[in-house]
Amino acid sequence: MAPSTPPQSSEPQSFTPMDKEMLDIGGTCQYLTCDNYDFLPFRCESCHGRFCQDHRTEAGHKCAHAGEWARRKAQQQANRTAITPLSQRPTINTATQCSHPQCNTLIDTLNSVGVVCSTCNRKYCLKHRIPEDHDCSKITPVGARQTSVAVRQTDKARAALGRLKLWGKEKQAAVLPKPKPSTAASRVIALNQLKKTAKGDDKIPQDKRVYLHVEAEANTTTSKLPKGEFWYSKAWSVGRLLDDAARGLQVQNVNNRGGGEEERLRVFHVEGGRLLEFGEKVEDVLAQGNTIVLLRGVGPVSVEA
Repeated sequence: MAPSTPPQSSEPQSFTPMDKEMLDIGGTCQYLTCDNYDFLPFRCESCHGRFCQDHRTEAGHKCAHAGEWARRKAQQQANRTAITPLSQRPTINTATQCSHPQCNTLIDTLNSVGVVCSTCNRKYCLKHRIPEDHDCSKITPVGARQTSVAVRQTDKARAALGRLKLWGKEKQAAVLPKPKPSTAASRVIALNQLKKTAKGDDKIPQDKRVYLHVEAEANTTTSKLPKGEFWYSKAWSVGRLLDDAARGLQVQNVNNRGGGEEERLRVFHVEGGRLLEFGEKVEDVLAQGNTIVLLRGVGPVSVEA
């Protein structure tokens, strides 16, 4: 008897052709009323019996486990194509924000993809994906060796401190206020004159104000107003005073956006001859009528030699 040939069909079947290696042995159909010998028998995937072409289907051999293969196949398919729960899909609560400091776009969502910059290893929205659009050259790459970064930062800080010392020698005389009045009466008159021209937040009580001369050093800071007289709260920190002073002189302030030290503003106390720490309290370091200067890129307050 010639080996049987299974019909061609794209639909899933409950039977499987036996391997061609069994041509040398073949097999007899296991249906009770059939004794046909088939060199290529079929195996029922439900009862695992062996049958000829005429009895290969479950209905053909009256399978005792009819439908078992279909249920098993459906379960396997369901396990492979399990739908991701809604809680695991990207939402505004699970999405990531664009790494650009001025961008609030949420990325890795269904509506906005994220693009990783190969230079700084940060992820950006489509608008800021190009290195020039997010100032990539000024950003320390994610994953960079910490030792190298620390060395570069220290070198920059030392160089900045050197610039500050040079500025102090060459420019301090130009911004120092006129000699202080020697008598108590004249000092009161000078302070009263300062109070008349000073500006500030009217919500600050009179007894909580400190009146200062504020300047922006032209070599390091570009401002629309080179100098002015202002009052601030004695209870403020130097950092808050700096923010308010920058607004008063219309100086660009990027201290709260991160970035390198070369872009950060610092407060130089002329009478004290030093940079003030952001966390210092105004009433502890400044007195009525003092002069402060806003400087950019002069480094941290202190650097180890």
